[in-house]
This record gives sequence, C-alpha cells and structure tokens, in this order.
Amino acid sequence: MKSDELHQATFPEGRRGGLAMVTIGYHASHEQFPPSALLNLVRVAESAGFQAAMSSDHFHPWSSRQGESGFAWSWLGAALQATSLTFGVVSAPGQRYHPAIIAQAAATLAEMFPNRFWIAVGSGQLLNEGITSERWPAKAERNARLREAADIMRALWAGETVTRHGRNTVEEAHLYTRPAHPPPLIGAAITAETAEWIGGWADGLITVSKPPDELKKVVSAFHRGGGKGKPMYLKVQISYAESDEEAIRGAWDQWRNNIFASSVLANLRTPEMFDAAGEMVSPDRLHGHVNISADADRHIEWLGAYMDLGFTHLILHNVNREQERFIRDFGKKVIPALAGRAIPAAAG
Repeated sequence: MKSDELHQATFPEGRRGGLAMVTIGYHASHEQFPPSALLNLVRVAESAGFQAAMSSDHFHPWSSRQGESGFAWSWLGAALQATSLTFGVVSAPGQRYHPAIIAQAAATLAEMFPNRFWIAVGSGQLLNEGITSERWPAKAERNARLREAADIMRALWAGETVTRHGRNTVEEAHLYTRPAHPPPLIGAAITAETAEWIGGWADGLITVSKPPDELKKVVSAFHRGGGKGKPMYLKVQISYAESDEEAIRGAWDQWRNNIFASSVLANLRTPEMFDAAGEMVSPDRLHGHVNISADADRHIEWLGAYMDLGFTHLILHNVNREQERFIRDFGKKVIPALAGRAIPAAAG
C-alpha cells in the first residue's frame, strides 16, 4: 500500500473530493504537566472542537521549571479510551527503546483504536536516550539506526518473523497481535536535510513551526526527497494568554531552552544543561520560534500561512502554563475560522 493510500485508509476523514481537509490538534506536553492533568485537558480540548492530539515522549523535561516526565505510552491508552480524538506520538526507537517493542506498542494501540493512531519516529536527543549509558552516536549513525528501526517495525506489522543483525539486533521476533491497517509511520525532521532524507521512506513528515522562509525550505526538501503528496504535520509552538506581556513571560519561562539549533538540542544531556543554555536567551529572541500574541486573529493568520504551505495537520502547543484559556478561546474563534479551509491534495 502506498504512503498516501495508507494514510487515507487510516484517516478516511482526511480527504473530501480530492481536497485535503485540515485538522487542528492539541499537543499534550508530558514535560510540563502530570499525566492526570493532561488527560483532563484532552477531554476539554475535544469538547472545545479540537479534532486530534499529539503526545510528547520524553524521559526528562527540557527544563527543571517544567518538572514532569510522564510515560507517554501508558497515557496514550487512557487518552484514546477517554476521547474520540485521533492521537499521535513522536518517539525514537533504537536506543532507549528497542524497535520491536515500539512496534508492538503501536500495533496494540492501533488494534484497540482503529483509524485513530499514528506514530512519528526521529533520531532522538541525548536528553532522553542518555539514560541507557550507551555511546551517543553521531547524527549520520543515528539516522542509519532509525531507518533500520523503521524497516523492522514495518516488517513486524506486515506479519513477518524478523531476524536482523545490524545497528538494531532482532532475533526471531513476530507480532501475533496486529491491527487491520498498520499505523502511519511519519518521519520527524527539524532541518531541510533530514526532511529530504525522510521523504523517500516515511509515510509523511512532522516538523516544528519556524519562520515561513525556513519552513518553506523544509517542505521543499521533503518534496524533493520523495515526499510530495504525502501528509505533512506541523507542531506549532504558540504562546497565547490574556495579554501579550503574559504570553511572552510564559513563553520565556517554559520554552526558552528550545530555540537552539537541532544540533544543540540533540546533544545536551540534562535539564540543568538546557537551563544553563537558556539563561543566555532574552525574551525578544523567542519571536520566530514561538508565535506569541494575545490576539486570536493574529494566530489565525499564522496558522493560515502554514496551511498555504501544504500542512494539513496542525498540532497546537501553547507553551505557557495557561491551557484552559487557550483551549476555550481557540475553540470559540480560531478553529471555526480554519475549519472550512481545504488544501488541494497535490499541495500536501
């Protein structure tokens, strides 16, 4: 089954008459909130009109100020049961997780909740993978390990008995419980180089919001690498609050450690190291990395521009602590303003 056909089989509501329909999702940040609070927040988000959700999968938070690190895979089962939303997770098979175990976890969720789960895979960060005490490979080696892991997962979902001796070692693994349709295997990329690489083998792209010119390069690279026509997900970092001052203050407190280049984000080991680096970041440097405004109309403009680039799945992460106001106000104004928009299938 081709990538686009696989995605349509898994999420049949995603297309209407040759148009890709945009879905607006809520990001459940396990680094910032305990899992019990996040379970309530996704229920509230569904009631407000959000159509999907995504979960982070960290062992450590980005900052000691965030202070949480719930286990995403335990939480996902509860969240899928508690709502009717589609859910995704970004994970890093190959070091902290054996790819056969992630394949089994994803297959179990997809079997219990058909057409409602997708998984994205990336090469990971030392912040999370370093707990194994293994050597942290260079980016090229991590990419090779990730591609092997993706092949192993797909083979298991296809019902094969898998033995591999490479960067990932598997011996006679066979998944007896499999869903009717395997979950879409999305590739996570921050840079254009990685986006071009995953275009040839992933079922879609997920990346993070950044200035339009930079994001356009990521999209073009993904298409150039073979991704044209495949779905594209965007995790949008925003800070929405009662005032612009509160929005910038909340973003600086919670998310200033996350504006560095991917080579830095991948190679710092502890939250304390991230906090030390974040001390060098002034509040004004957050603009461009986080969409900061108390004006809902401004957020509608930003999100519309992402849709114009071909992103059909927008996962909104309000990086400050004020989640209820964000969910309520976006449910009343932002989601209805974007709900009628569709993108020609060729754009995505």
